[in-house]
Amino acid sequence: MPRYLRVLGLFWNAAIASEMEYRFNFFLATLSSLSNFIGSIFGLFLFYGKGYTFSGWSWEEALIVVGIFTLLQGFSAAFLVPNLNRIVRHVQEGTLDFILLKPIRSQFWLSCHTISPWGLPDIILGTILIGYAGEKLGLGLSNYLLGLVPLFCGLIILYSLWFMLGSTSIWFVKIYNVTEVLRGLLEAGRYPMVAYPATYRFFFTFIVPVAFLTTIPAEAILGRGQINSLIGAGLLAVGLFFVSTRFWRFALRFYTSASS
Repeated sequence: MPRYLRVLGLFWNAAIASEMEYRFNFFLATLSSLSNFIGSIFGLFLFYGKGYTFSGWSWEEALIVVGIFTLLQGFSAAFLVPNLNRIVRHVQEGTLDFILLKPIRSQFWLSCHTISPWGLPDIILGTILIGYAGEKLGLGLSNYLLGLVPLFCGLIILYSLWFMLGSTSIWFVKIYNVTEVLRGLLEAGRYPMVAYPATYRFFFTFIVPVAFLTTIPAEAILGRGQINSLIGAGLLAVGLFFVSTRFWRFALRFYTSASS
């Protein structure tokens, strides 16, 4: 583990130094994050501004869901997009060979090699919104600590889904459209699951586990999380991470170097 942490530090130092050569991009990323953030709040206001409320969710409680969704967007932009979308390029160009030959786990290298500071604005905005809504609701530190576990599970679930999709590039090579479909489905996590009809709630809970990304962590923060949901989030996170690792090893059996 210490060796992997040292390698991770070297990876991220080099990545940040490279990205900060184009500092104006950070300004543009901030504007883009701010516009998306305002759009998310405005979309929620279209419901609550007319007197309609999601069953069991006040305005401030729904804002916590939006805040968690924004934070996950920042996590994706900082860690998932710059790393996992490159799997396709490595397969196309045959550079995956060099990664497989390195004395380090290939999944770790592909998942953590770089980091993008452009996801930082979303992470900050999401954290601020969660703190603001929590202040209005009178939440304490214990509430946020309760929400950390399902939130961490949500990050693992999101990573595992994204990595498994990236692994399919060994067969299909160009999978950019598939990842965009996943991102589109994850947009459903912008609002509490009760905002959708029962059929959609079932789909976003048991087929594409969007509910475990935003709604369940928000319920834990609000102190009304059910033990079954929390256990389910933990089991799903561990299970999907295990499956993603096994799936990657299975996919490598079919990898044929483009450079050979």
